[in-house]
Amino acid sequence: MSAALLNACQQRQTETTAQNDCAPTPPQYTIKHPEWARQASIYEVNIRQYTPEGTFKAFEKHLPRLEKMGVGILWLMPVHPIGQEKRKGALGSYYSVQDYRAVNPEMGTLDDLRHLVQEAHKRGMHVILDWVANHTSWDSRLAKEHPDWFTRNGQGQPVPPVADWQDVIDLDFSKPELRQYMTESMAYWVREADVDGFRCDVAGLVPMEFWNTTRQELEKMKPVFMLAEWDELHNPPFLKPGEFDPNTRMLEKAFDATYALRLRYLLDSVARGQQPVAAIDAYLKAERAKYPASAYLMNFTTSHDINSWDGTEYERLGENAVPQAVLTGLLPGIPMVYSGQESALKKRLKFFDKDPIEWGSYPLQDFYTRLLQLKKRNPALANGDPCGQFTRLTSPASVYAFVRHKGENAVLVAVNMGNQLEELPIPREWVGEYQDVFVDQAYSIAPEVTLPVPPHSYRVLERGQQ
Repeated sequence: MSAALLNACQQRQTETTAQNDCAPTPPQYTIKHPEWARQASIYEVNIRQYTPEGTFKAFEKHLPRLEKMGVGILWLMPVHPIGQEKRKGALGSYYSVQDYRAVNPEMGTLDDLRHLVQEAHKRGMHVILDWVANHTSWDSRLAKEHPDWFTRNGQGQPVPPVADWQDVIDLDFSKPELRQYMTESMAYWVREADVDGFRCDVAGLVPMEFWNTTRQELEKMKPVFMLAEWDELHNPPFLKPGEFDPNTRMLEKAFDATYALRLRYLLDSVARGQQPVAAIDAYLKAERAKYPASAYLMNFTTSHDINSWDGTEYERLGENAVPQAVLTGLLPGIPMVYSGQESALKKRLKFFDKDPIEWGSYPLQDFYTRLLQLKKRNPALANGDPCGQFTRLTSPASVYAFVRHKGENAVLVAVNMGNQLEELPIPREWVGEYQDVFVDQAYSIAPEVTLPVPPHSYRVLERGQQ
């Protein structure tokens, strides 16, 4: 390596550290993650837009492809009937729930959902349902049968939980009967459809006592996986000043995973050139200071909300859309892929109307297959493993490089978000024989040799478990 390159690297990033050392999990963290989630990735399913039919049966035809891709957990966006009163758009929001114990007839029947779950289970995948505990539609079954279960203003009228959410009204969780009904409703889907858990919408707006109790009840039925739409490291912009609680303790007794929202918005800033790549280091330190290594945070480049309201990956991240997918797929945490990413979806899907995904020739199917299958097979990439090691590599300013390793298994990752080719110096301890994952060929790292990383691209080398 040239002296100029060495000096540049030393100026940009000088520390190489192992972040985890098999640290014990603090005793207040009592969640036992399902074994099947250990190497899993999540795939968010937008049933309405997935196919022209928008049904469970039509989506079910994609299961063989998703199994081959390496998906472990299918997250189905809400499957319940949608309210009519104050509906937004022609079809309304999935999150304006009319009946917690019914299936949206536009998607099919309860038997159709059961069959989908059964077929996913046969293929080694698990299914979680999106659950909207915080609010219902104005014309929901609960609004008609239990009007006293809703938050009301000074004039006695029900109110939305957030000013912009005018199609829904806020539930009042101070009512014990509501809590019991909601827990029993979630148990209904585990019992009747054999689902494996829930993704819980705006979980931080619902009391933690409810989630803690509900998790205990669901665990009596089967091991479940619980994902919270929340992040104690990120203050949601829709909350008023003082409303955000950074100490909800979601991952201690109720949830397996929360969103890594702070990381998502940081990476958006990196893509815009507003923050340096090295800012990821400060984020990871903050994450580890907040949570033990056994906790899961969900990493992603897009979702149903981000795609529709903030823009596609390609609008927001530009040439770094795919490189950031590598980063979020292989950093510590559980990765998530949204419907259509494997087809390089470049349109914002309408949220309240029919707007089918344009699948084309699935140009990124092979990319996501290699990424998720790597996640699935290599023990160094296990979710929430306090004995797994993360070592940051000294790298040029535009490159984020690290090694995740455990025993003889290692995955070396270098993501270049800059405009020029960079040479990554490889420390002596990582010299050896690897498999270059995305070109499917052997790769040898010799002493004093650098690893070239093209602009807006990535290199991923694997040792062990091929």
